[in-house]
Amino acid sequence: MSWQSLRIYVDSKAAEPLSDALLEAGALSVALEDADAGTVDETPLFGEPDHPSAELWRHSIAVALLEETADAATLLADAARNAGIATPTGWTVETVAEQDWVRLTQAQFDPIPISPRLWIVPTWHEAPDGSAINLKLDPGLAFGTGSHPTTRLCLRWLDEHLAGGERVLDYGCGSGILAIAAARLGAARVDGVDIDAQAVMSSRDNAALNGVAAWFGLPGELIPGEYDVVVANILTNPLKGLAPLLTGRVRRGGRLVLSGILAEQAEDVMAVYRPAFDFDPPVSDEGWVRLSGTRR
Repeated sequence: MSWQSLRIYVDSKAAEPLSDALLEAGALSVALEDADAGTVDETPLFGEPDHPSAELWRHSIAVALLEETADAATLLADAARNAGIATPTGWTVETVAEQDWVRLTQAQFDPIPISPRLWIVPTWHEAPDGSAINLKLDPGLAFGTGSHPTTRLCLRWLDEHLAGGERVLDYGCGSGILAIAAARLGAARVDGVDIDAQAVMSSRDNAALNGVAAWFGLPGELIPGEYDVVVANILTNPLKGLAPLLTGRVRRGGRLVLSGILAEQAEDVMAVYRPAFDFDPPVSDEGWVRLSGTRR
């Protein structure tokens, strides 16, 4: 059996009504994506204390999964009519073949070498180097498997700079991978926060899987205090908005590590933090940048 994937370009005001109408019209599932993802116009959806959540992306893609025999054009027209909008003209359909999705997913995630002594190893793989620090992590709902350049950049910084005994905060922890790596690399205290409760649960599960002690919670649950190292692998816009909060969490002489930043956005981010930090030269990987600085 196979299915159809219907991809529809839609503006932010119509995205949610159309998604609901597609489900009512017979779509098996509908997901929304940022049509500008991976460009300088990418818009994160986030919410932090004193920083309200953004609306949906200005340019969205609604991805609807349909039965193999469904008439995509008719279904879309019916859904648009029920949603009270004009039928979108920008849409495509492709066939999604039946596959062993579990086996296919696992095949895409091999052990990832971060450094000679640090690896990320899915639970279904044997560790290539039993003497290395092997982080057990499977792909899941939360961001951060080590395959993305921004995650690798942050992991390499931790591997190169943690000496042991530090207090580390992972802000926007996702899967918890950076916090877990910090703990395995010798940090004395590791905390992680995320605005997504699912990410907090995933981080706790992954910490238990790796046998490390770390605290994870929502931003409002984090107790006051400063850290030797604060790492935030998010995106440019929230990093800029969070500058006062993150700056206040780094002790004098402490280190700040930021990623999720495209190369052309690096200077804008550093400009926001420069009143409090002296920055090292940016480090890039596949068009993404890691920034690190010392608190004055």
